[in-house]
Amino acid sequence: MSKYFLGVDVSTTASKALVIDVDGNVLVTKGNPHELSTPRPLWSEQDPENWWQAASKSIREVLQQIPAEQIAAIGLTGQMHGLTSLDRDGKPVRPAILWNDQRSTAQCAAITARVGEKHLYQHIGSILLAGFTAPKIMWVRENEPDVYQRIAHVLLPKDYIRYRLSGAFVADVADASGFGLMDIGKRDWSDEMLAAFDIPHSWLPELCESPEVCAYVSEEGAAATGLKVGTPIVGGAGDQPASGVGNGIVVKNQTSLTIGTSGVAYAASDRYAPEPDGRLHTFCGPMPGTWLHMGVMLSAAGGLRWLHDEFAPTLSYDELNRHAESVPRGSLGLLFAPYLTGERNPHPDPFARGAFVGFTLRHGLPHMIRAVMEGVAFGMRDQLELLRSLGVNPSEAVVAGGLVNSPVWKHLTTDIMGIPLYTVNTGESSAFGSAILAAVGAGAYPDVPTACARMIRRVETIQPDAQGAAEYERLYPAFRGLYPALKNTYAALAEFES
Repeated sequence: MSKYFLGVDVSTTASKALVIDVDGNVLVTKGNPHELSTPRPLWSEQDPENWWQAASKSIREVLQQIPAEQIAAIGLTGQMHGLTSLDRDGKPVRPAILWNDQRSTAQCAAITARVGEKHLYQHIGSILLAGFTAPKIMWVRENEPDVYQRIAHVLLPKDYIRYRLSGAFVADVADASGFGLMDIGKRDWSDEMLAAFDIPHSWLPELCESPEVCAYVSEEGAAATGLKVGTPIVGGAGDQPASGVGNGIVVKNQTSLTIGTSGVAYAASDRYAPEPDGRLHTFCGPMPGTWLHMGVMLSAAGGLRWLHDEFAPTLSYDELNRHAESVPRGSLGLLFAPYLTGERNPHPDPFARGAFVGFTLRHGLPHMIRAVMEGVAFGMRDQLELLRSLGVNPSEAVVAGGLVNSPVWKHLTTDIMGIPLYTVNTGESSAFGSAILAAVGAGAYPDVPTACARMIRRVETIQPDAQGAAEYERLYPAFRGLYPALKNTYAALAEFES
């Protein structure tokens, strides 16, 4: 059989293609960027054609080094929730509305009132949030009726790439959980939710499991990418479930903390048991018969990029790290609330905003840099505490994302979490996880845990410093008080943003 597996990741910033062998060795990775549009405050959009051009180019580039006939199967992953609306000819009718877009707050409130908050989150596994797909469909119906009338299909970002590769309208259950239209416990579309949202079932993709072969590369897909006609494509998963696979999070109490553009705490479960107040996402897992718990903060490493681009664009990130290292723990009493694009967990509030609290004349740019790093880490600690409230008690956790490139950020995050953190053998956990799913779909392994045990290897373990952990434990309650203290202020300020 062919011996290589291709993972394709349609992230917010780029489309990447990655090839691994049966032992999990990454042979080649290529990526091409996307453009992001923010036409109004709280809006976030991309052109699906831009995804396809970047993804197909990345695939062609990896196939310059790996023969197409040696690709046994393809796995797809990508940013979750993005509304990709197509007409009867499969053409986008408008730009995709992304996961971090906050325009559909009113639609979320209307559906929640109609269905009932508790019943809704027990059914769909989460409080309904503006980032989800279904309320965006409602927003289009109410604000762009001419566009709405043209819709015949709705897909998620990675599934648009599947459609261009194969002509199939398919989504895996892990990614489709973020529509807000599934009965998560039953792993299927919910007639009740479809009726509540008044969305036609015919618009929705067919559902499959993440390691299941659900499509094949068409002649058109092959011509655009260089792939072999008939190459199998598995369901894949959204970026966070795929990252869970790529980090080896496949049994209870295993936990990962991914600090990329957003921040995600992730744990696997063998039963459907949503958080009692809906403050976590509980979605279908990327393995049949499993579910996942996921806490999300909308701005994580993106906060440091914002600080760099706006206040220190001439400095390298190595220089930012050196500045942070020069500042003591607690940044001399400066705290950062990391809610630059609203927040999800544990504060589902699209009006939450970033804030520095505690400025004095002693503070400068180095203190701001470290305070941002600490604020993001405290936000991730909030996610970990939510997981612990569900009985997830990790003795250690995988850490992934841009944070792993910063020794000072890794160490202060370890101290704030109070448990050892470790890295694994890829920095592209979502694409890597989707390639593992492809390997299982191709029959190289009988199931995902077996594949992960063979393919994923621990690289570095960071132990918490006892004194550092104690100092941050004293500071954590002050951080937790920031959002309640500022909530009403955030709402008042939102009136001045348009």
